[in-house]
Amino acid sequence: MTVVKVCGITNEDDALCAVDAGADMLGFIFHRKSPRFISPQSVREIVQVVRSRDRQVVLVGVFVNEAAPAIHEIMESTGVDLAQLHGDEPLSMLETLAGRGYKAVRSMSDAQAYLLDPIHNTQRPMAPDLLLDADHPTLYGGSGLRADESIAVQLAGRCRLLLAGGLSPENVSSAIAHVHPWGVDVSSGVERMPGHKDHDKVHLFIQNARRAV
Repeated sequence: MTVVKVCGITNEDDALCAVDAGADMLGFIFHRKSPRFISPQSVREIVQVVRSRDRQVVLVGVFVNEAAPAIHEIMESTGVDLAQLHGDEPLSMLETLAGRGYKAVRSMSDAQAYLLDPIHNTQRPMAPDLLLDADHPTLYGGSGLRADESIAVQLAGRCRLLLAGGLSPENVSSAIAHVHPWGVDVSSGVERMPGHKDHDKVHLFIQNARRAV
């Protein structure tokens, strides 16, 4: 079964909608320049509510070029399970996370560097090895553009790939059928406006992802 991550959660209602719809992972963006930025304090409050509803859902903090000490502090204070490094972080950053992080990449050359290094693997069953996002010249995700599926197909055969970039309820089934990723990641594709989810779209996205073969 394909893992589903709903990212860009900014409020409790959207978090609980995603959990109730069957999301396996929730993502919280700690990058201040993102329209989906959420403060650590707010995430801590949401985590407490989510954990009272579902103890199994994996909670992910998304960081962009953040220093390692700050990542550790935010993870501990909020209670998120994993760190998604979505910027230009070096390989050594994953090592400091001791199996609690994974890297987002945008090209095959970036992916190769991580796949050739043993520390890329989180060794956790509910965590990807890599996330593939669209290659945008200025944005670190959330662009709504599609990732390169030719790269995605290659990576999905080599690692636990979390496919992101321009996914929506309308195209997630075909993307899964073509790429066969370990999981799919959606943010803007299920929004009514940046940072606010359309709950019907969240449910439909997860339904379509579950039905894909």
